[in-house]
Amino acid sequence: MATPAQWIDGARPRTLPAAVAPVVVGTAAAMAVDSEDLGLALLALIVSVCLQIAVNYANDYSDGVRGTDADRAGPARLVGGGRAKAENVKIVAFGFFGLAALAGLTLVALSGAWVLLILGAAAIVAAWRYTGGDNPYGYRGLGEVYVFVFFGLFATLGTLWTQAGQLTWPGVLGAVGVGAIASAILVANNLRDIPTDTEHGKRTLAVRLGDGRTRNFYLLLVAISVACVVAVAATHPLVLLALLALGLLVRPVQALRSGATGRDLIPLLAATGAYELLYAVLFGVGLVLSVRLIG
Repeated sequence: MATPAQWIDGARPRTLPAAVAPVVVGTAAAMAVDSEDLGLALLALIVSVCLQIAVNYANDYSDGVRGTDADRAGPARLVGGGRAKAENVKIVAFGFFGLAALAGLTLVALSGAWVLLILGAAAIVAAWRYTGGDNPYGYRGLGEVYVFVFFGLFATLGTLWTQAGQLTWPGVLGAVGVGAIASAILVANNLRDIPTDTEHGKRTLAVRLGDGRTRNFYLLLVAISVACVVAVAATHPLVLLALLALGLLVRPVQALRSGATGRDLIPLLAATGAYELLYAVLFGVGLVLSVRLIG
């Protein structure tokens, strides 16, 4: 029987910056047009975090029953590691899906952004289908697309839209930036798991690209996040503060480029999550200060 600490570990706390960062950027973009609503921002944060946790438990369940997580380089999973019954993990996953749906309905009702109902429902279905169902798209190399769309574009722009009722170019570019980093988190995770995923027939993008090209793809995603900052800085120069977050990646990226594998890639995964969160905070601060101090 899993301990409380193991259940918390099963939620994969290191991935939660991917849920927080888009809400931070979306709210900052709303503040830049004097339309922020912190109550709605809190609801958006609850939706995003609950959805991320639900995805993590759902993946634990689906990969566990398929045997994919039986022998892995990363931390042992609840189902794959024999810590918890598969059905219990599935129940917890759907519990968090339910919480995300409830908070989402409240957010939509209060903001009047009813179009987000369809997108929210699609996000929940896509979250389950990532590794669940008969033909999970995460096993076909499409996981990064899901992360970019739902934890980049949708989460950021949905947060902005519910508060401001409009989209802005800084908001769009910020969404692309955090989406690229969120995808990089998954790339780092799947790079580490290439040997076991290959053995169990899980054809992630990392497996399809191979080791070398996956490392280059990670660097490309980080470069995209930097390019988004530079683009926004053309009109909001203090957004360049976000580039300070790159300091978190210096040593982990050195390990990446030197060919680190297995458990030696775990620091890269943790650092990328921290980079996304700090990037979002500094991007948001720089955006708001540019508007209010420079105009």
